[in-house]
This record gives sequence, C-alpha cells and structure tokens, in this order.
Amino acid sequence: YTWRVLAIYMFLAANLSEQQALKQACPSCDTTQLCNCSSMGLDFIPLGLTAKITLLNLAHNRIKHIRSQDLQQAVNLRALLLQSNQISSIDEDSFQSLAKLELLDLSNNSLSHVSPVWFGHLFSLQHLHLQGNSYRELGESSPFSSLRNLSSLHVGNPQFSVIRQGNFEGIELLHKLWIDGSNLGQYEQGSLKSIKEINHMIINLRNSNIFSEIVRDLLHSVTWLEVTEIKLPVEKKSLVQNSTRPFRIQKLTFKEAFFTDQTISRGIVLLKEITSLKEVEAIDCMLEGQGRWTMEEIAKSGQSFVETVTIINVVIQNFHLFFDLDGMESQINNLKRLTIASSNVFMVPCNLARHFSSLLYLDFHDNLLANKRLNETICEGSLPSLQTLNLSQNSLKFLEQIAKYTSRLPKLNNLDVSQNNFGGIPDVCEWPKALKYLNLSSTQISKVTTCIPPTLEVLDVSANNLKEFGLQLPLLKELYLTKNHLKTLPGATPIPNLVALSVRRNKLNSFSKEEFEGAQVGAVHLSLMECHRSLVVSMICVLVFLVILLLVAVGYKYHVVWYVRMTWAWLRAKRKPKRAPPKDVCYDAFVSYSENDSDWVENTMVRELEQACPPFRLCLHKRDFVPGKWIVDNIIDSIEKSRKTLFVLSEHFVQSEWCKYELDFSHFRLFDENNDAAILVLLEPIQSKAIPKRFCKLRKIMNTKTYLEWPAGEEQQQVFWENLKGALKS
Repeated sequence: YTWRVLAIYMFLAANLSEQQALKQACPSCDTTQLCNCSSMGLDFIPLGLTAKITLLNLAHNRIKHIRSQDLQQAVNLRALLLQSNQISSIDEDSFQSLAKLELLDLSNNSLSHVSPVWFGHLFSLQHLHLQGNSYRELGESSPFSSLRNLSSLHVGNPQFSVIRQGNFEGIELLHKLWIDGSNLGQYEQGSLKSIKEINHMIINLRNSNIFSEIVRDLLHSVTWLEVTEIKLPVEKKSLVQNSTRPFRIQKLTFKEAFFTDQTISRGIVLLKEITSLKEVEAIDCMLEGQGRWTMEEIAKSGQSFVETVTIINVVIQNFHLFFDLDGMESQINNLKRLTIASSNVFMVPCNLARHFSSLLYLDFHDNLLANKRLNETICEGSLPSLQTLNLSQNSLKFLEQIAKYTSRLPKLNNLDVSQNNFGGIPDVCEWPKALKYLNLSSTQISKVTTCIPPTLEVLDVSANNLKEFGLQLPLLKELYLTKNHLKTLPGATPIPNLVALSVRRNKLNSFSKEEFEGAQVGAVHLSLMECHRSLVVSMICVLVFLVILLLVAVGYKYHVVWYVRMTWAWLRAKRKPKRAPPKDVCYDAFVSYSENDSDWVENTMVRELEQACPPFRLCLHKRDFVPGKWIVDNIIDSIEKSRKTLFVLSEHFVQSEWCKYELDFSHFRLFDENNDAAILVLLEPIQSKAIPKRFCKLRKIMNTKTYLEWPAGEEQQQVFWENLKGALKS
C-alpha cells in the first residue's frame, strides 16, 4: 500500500504541474468554471484544461493551430471563444470531445477553408461564428449538415465570393443568419431555399445583380431581411415570379444603402407584390435624387401592404430641391407607424398629411421642424387618427403655437416636444382634449403655468430651470422633476392621485410636514421585524450568504473535497489484497514522474526499456489509463497490475505544489523502507536539504535506501541502463 500511495502522490504532483502551467498562462482558470484567457499573448491553447471548465475565452491571442489533444479533456465545455487569433489550421478531431458545446466563435482568424469534419461531433452547438476568415467558399457541399440544433450562423468575409447549392443543407431553422458577402460575385439559385425558416437574416451585399435572386429564395423562409451596403438596382423582373403565396417575409431593412429616384420608384412597385411585407426601414442611407418618382406607375400598382416605415439618418443630396411627393397620397392610406428621424425634414405638405388617415404613431425627432412649417404639417383635417407624436430635438420655439396646432389632432394622447428651446411659457394654452402624456424636458422653461393641460396623467419637466411646482393637476399619476432647482417638494393636495414622483438632482435640503399631507397614523408599538421586515430579512440573507461563502472559501483553500475523495480511495485500497494475483499483473513497472520530465521519460527511458531484449512492459498515465475513470482509481489499479513502481525524482517534483498535500499523506505511512517493489531514479542531483520539510519520509528514504542516478557520460549511461534493467527483473 505504501508504494501505491506514493505513486498516487507522485502522479498527482505531475498533474499538478500541468495545472500550474495552466494557472500561470491563465490565472482565472484556477478558481472558476469560467476560464478567461483573452488578450494574454498566448501562442497555443494552454495545457491542463479539465472537465470542470464550461466557458473558455481564448480570444485576442496569437494561436495559429488547434491540435487534437488541446481540448480533449474539456468535455463539459459550453462556450469556446477563439475569435481574433491567427488560426490557420485545425486538426480534424480537435472538437471531437465537445459534445456539450453550445457556442463556438472562430471569427476573425486565417482559416482558408471550412471542413465539415470539424463540426461532426458538436451535437449541441447552437451558435457558430465563422466570419472574418480567408475562405472564398464553403465547399461543394454543406459543412453544417450535422448541426441539427444550430440557432445562429455567421459566415463570410471580404474574400467570400461564391454561394453554392447545398452549402446550407441540413439546416432547417435559424434564429439569425449573418452573411458577409461584400464581394459576393456568384450565387447559385436555390442555395438558401434549403433553410425552412430564418427569423432574422443580415447580408452585406454590394453586388446588386444577385440581390433579387436572393430575395426570391427567401420569400418563404425569412421573417426579417436586413441588407447592408447595397446600391439598389433598377430591377425589371418581378421579385415573386413563380412563387406561391403565402410569403413569410414581414420586415425589410436597408442599412448604408444607396438609392436613386429610379430605384425608389421601381422598388415601391416591386415590394407591393410581397403581400406579407409589413415594415420597411432605411438607416444611414443615401438618396441621390429630387423626388422625381414615377407616380403614375406607382399609383397603378395598387395599394401598399406596408404598415410601418422607419427612416433614420438618410442623407438626401440637395434636399432643399426635393419635390413635395405630390401623387403619393394613395400609397399612405394604410400606414400606421412612421418614423423620419435625423434626416433634415422641415415640413410635410398639408395635402399629403391629410392622407395619413390610418397613422397612429409619428416620430419626427432630430429634424428641422420650425413653428411656421409645423402649421403646414399639422393642418386642419390632417392626421385624424394620430395618437402619439414625437417632435423632440427640432427648432420649435413657441409652446402656445404648438398647443394650438396639436389641438387639431382629436385623438392625440401622447406628445413629446422635449429638447426644443421654449424659454418662456404662456399662462393659457389650447391642447388636444385627449392629451394624457406631455414631455417638456430640456426645454429651458423657468416656470410652469396653467398652460399645462389638467387632463395629464404623466408630465415630464426634467432638466429645466424650475424653482417651484404648484400646479393643480387632479388626474396626474407620474411627475418627473429631475435636474431642476427645486428647494421644496410640490404640495400633495393639488396632485392627489400621484403615484410616482422623481425629484433627483434638485436643491432639496429639508422636508416639512405639510409636504407629506395625508391620513395620520395612530400610536402603535411594533417590533423590529414588523417595522423593518425587509431590512431584517435582507440582513439574515446576507449573513447566510456570507457563512456559505466562508465555508466554500475555506473548503477550497484547504482542498476539503479533494481530501475526502482521496481518503475514501486510500481506505478502499487498504481493504484490497496486498498484491494482485499473478494472472492480473500486466506490467513490469508503473512509472511515476513529473510532467516537466516527460521528454526524458517518454523519449529516452521508455524507448530504451520497451525496445530491450526481452522488452519491458511499462505503464504510463498518458497512454495506459482508462478514459473517464477517476485519476486516483487509475493509479491504484495500475500499481496493483505492475510488479514494480518506478519513481523518477527531480527538482521539478519536489518543488511542485503537491507539497501542500504531504502533511496529510505522512499520516498514512507513505514509505516502507523494507519494501523492494519501489525503484528510485534520480534524474538530477537533489540535496536532501533542498527537499521541503513536509517530504520528511522521502528525505528519510533517500538517506537510507540505494537509488539510481542518471549520469552525464554515455559510458556511465550504459551501466545505468544495465542496473535499471536488473532492478526491474529482480
């Protein structure tokens, strides 16, 4: 038993050196399941990764190659982040043991091809990022056919030029598909049709000639299609030719796209054919034109099914020459939500505004609207159904006029005019009768007057110059007074239904009894728990948490769990027979050594002994241990099946962190000087005093028992091998 335990001790010391290497390369891996090794200048995946790790972040390093054994032990890995390295090659079975992996990020590396073998065993993979590499195509078939649980896929790069039929075979449902096709030159019709359902697809596409082909393939699968960097073509063919209804596509977004009057005119006509399309967006786009659209052709093509239009930061060259879109009236009757923001809009013609008969929501924030033009935009009979209007960040100045114009909107209940410069505020204003929400924040007002409508339920006057607030607002439920100059709270009587009040960042320094008028509470005597129940419960929870945290910390620091498992294994070993039956002995010797000495052991000693005549059969942990079995059980079984136990001693071993455990091992009688089953090989000179004091038994053995020393000269080495072979035969 003595030599069994010593072998366990020596072997775990060797494994500890691997853990030391991992700890040095990536300190966070030593204490948590989340192993963050990003931006640490690593050239390779560190040794010592274990099954306890669930997230491994190796992003932003200099890794060039992923080897078969690098991730072999990380069997419980859920997320592997390898983006922004220099990876150019991956062994075919590198990910074979990662059956639980859900996220794999290989983006922004140097992969020149994508192999389906890499992903063959990733049965749980949901998110795969391959963008930003150097491959030009995905191959002749699908690299993703085995990924049945895939939810999001990112592919493509500036060199990506071909999409072939079959590239996406095996994928049936994707939440998100992102393709960088900025230089895509060839698209084989039907390539994307194999995917039955895609919730959101983003494609970076500059080649306008293949845009319509892709749209036709996606009519029945994509819910939201987002296209970036495209110069929209003047498409003559129908987008739905040879396609049957119903279609799935509901939302179409253009980002950083380029339009002309011709492409806009033709696009409006063609998009009407997609009867399922309900929302269109244009963000950070450019329009080269003056609004000279073919209104007759647009009108003949019938009604549009689009209900929501969003236009944000669209640049119109020479926008002051832009036409008033006369003739578009018939196309906007069904529109329900319209946003035109950060696009230099200064008015909407009254005739056009009157045809927004179904519009419920209108957002004109961050434009050039002024009071005079607002009278044209909100004219009599315009926007009859409008409920929400956002006019924030414009050039509005007179609140009385804004109130008058908006009073023409009979159903308006939500108005935002924040971040305009009003300065003053009149005493009387005429507002929409249904108005319930009013945002006057950041408008430079210094007082509030009865211009504020009494119908309000929510009022925001934050970030102004108010010194007091004393309005009578009987229906008000929420009041926001943040970032003003208030010295006292608003009275409770004028706002009896208030449920939310924000007064942060004011000049309040005291509160009077009158400011908190309400029903008086009678004299009662309550316990601490009744008075401060939340506080007491919180303190108890915090104390329990701290105790648990302390126990976990102590257990980790002193390796309590490891000691319990080790003691149990040692007790089981003690109950077994002292020596295995001869028929069960499989090896001449079990070799215990430090990982730092593996080169000498595996390339020098093993070659000399296993190629001898007759050859010796050696047991090494890397080669002969049973996968999946606990390491201590592997060691005990290997020692029992070996005639001898051969220890390779060196400075690497005696200086390892295994010394932490020696104090407990000393109570288990690790060494028995009269047992000849052990062979000690001294790989390099070790002074007895250099051995840590807690290795007391080892120090005693080295002082009383003969051991073999590895010599420097070749002649002496021959003698060493003869002596070692003789010891193994004895």
